[in-house]
Amino acid sequence: MSRFSTERALLRRVAPGERGVPRPRGFSLLEVLVAFVILSLVGTALFRLFSGALANVSAADEYTRAVLVAESALASAASTQPLIEATEGGTADDGRLQWTTRVAPYTPTDIGPDLERTTEAMPMRLYRVTAEVTFPSPSGGTRTYALATTRIGPRDAK
Repeated sequence: MSRFSTERALLRRVAPGERGVPRPRGFSLLEVLVAFVILSLVGTALFRLFSGALANVSAADEYTRAVLVAESALASAASTQPLIEATEGGTADDGRLQWTTRVAPYTPTDIGPDLERTTEAMPMRLYRVTAEVTFPSPSGGTRTYALATTRIGPRDAK
């Protein structure tokens, strides 16, 4: 084949759609719009996911603070010597958390009358020490976290 016939074959125009002819490159307007719609849906879902996670972190932070305040109030009330029946309260975190502690006599419910009479004669008794913390809920209401322990103390301490 001569050089002239090869060049002529290369210059020959081929109709679109004929085999061996590349299609025009690029995306159509419809393909670009569909891609933007999919991208915006994914972006919206991720935004909702992250905002929900931030709300959960905030709720967990409030709950952790309430637990710390309850533990502190319970430890303070339970370590008071001598234990006496009392109720105390206060606030923490600029008034966001309200706490209350109570020290009250405690009698187990599953003891018999003979054991109850025997314990009445003893100079010591059981006290139930409770601490309750009320704090704001993420949904707008309030939540309460309570801790309790049992201590032994003198029967007639005043």
